[in-house]
Amino acid sequence: MATIYQVSELAKVSLATVSRVMNGNTRVSDKTRNKVLAAMKELDYRPNTIAQSLASNRSNCIGLLVSEIHGPFFGQMMSGVETAIRAAGKHVIITTGHSEEDKEKDGIEFLISRNCDALILHVEAVTDEYLVELNKGSIPIFLVSRHVEELAEKCISLDNELGGYLATKTMIDNGHIDIAYLAGPQYKADAAERLLGHKRALAESNIAIRDNLIYEAELKEIGGINGLRHLLTEHESFTALVCANDEMASGAMTYAREHNLEMPRDLSVIGFDNVVFASHLYPKLTTIENPVNKMGSMAAKLVLKEIYQQQEHHIQQLFKPNLIMRDSVAELD
Repeated sequence: MATIYQVSELAKVSLATVSRVMNGNTRVSDKTRNKVLAAMKELDYRPNTIAQSLASNRSNCIGLLVSEIHGPFFGQMMSGVETAIRAAGKHVIITTGHSEEDKEKDGIEFLISRNCDALILHVEAVTDEYLVELNKGSIPIFLVSRHVEELAEKCISLDNELGGYLATKTMIDNGHIDIAYLAGPQYKADAAERLLGHKRALAESNIAIRDNLIYEAELKEIGGINGLRHLLTEHESFTALVCANDEMASGAMTYAREHNLEMPRDLSVIGFDNVVFASHLYPKLTTIENPVNKMGSMAAKLVLKEIYQQQEHHIQQLFKPNLIMRDSVAELD
């Protein structure tokens, strides 16, 4: 089995240089890096990761906790994190929290037990106080899609209130005044902020906020189905439906179609997130873009900068949502 000393001799560089290449250090020129990599390949050298970890006190692994593995939203988030981390020569260990406090805490403890160098957390159920206390531990934490004021420099988040405002303002700008809203669970900060944005848009246009046109449901297709069913069963009158995410919008559109509502003629619908299937619905879904892939990538770059001192990364901590106009919103005469 080849050794690091043989790699050093074949590449005609120092042991320290070989070590820097293996650790992804950016202070090595491309020419030197290629020489070392070529020597490693020729010798079929495989670094002893356990020995590296003991010597450097680094595992070169980042822990990532997300709410779910399935679904396009979290797939984009995980892809953004993993791509940036792997490009830096590190690896990601992934687990889930299922938006439940006990499971989120259990997932965090699992990642800590794996000796990760840092944790990237998408958590919805644990409290801000818990996260502030967790941050005092030996493993640094970073938050994605959540803002905690005491940890502001470690947060990558979206202006969800602005997103909720843009969604409802789009309906108002197209002549709608009877606007229903399917809200996500209000213990989730992003869902609560989106509802606040909806209410701000109504108030700004002097449209009364009607509580009977607001329904709280799961942020899933079934939530959209149940929400629209409830509103129609209660015989509420509305021409537009704003949904807290695209999955709810998809469910609502399915229910509307099954009950002979033509969209957008009879009902205009707007979603939130701009997940991959939004442009494949019929009609194509107007939505608010949530750049979760970029946010995941930015969270990874923040880790690379803070933990591994890769200083070239520019960090954007607050992302702005954008309107993606498609075919599901009609302009009223």
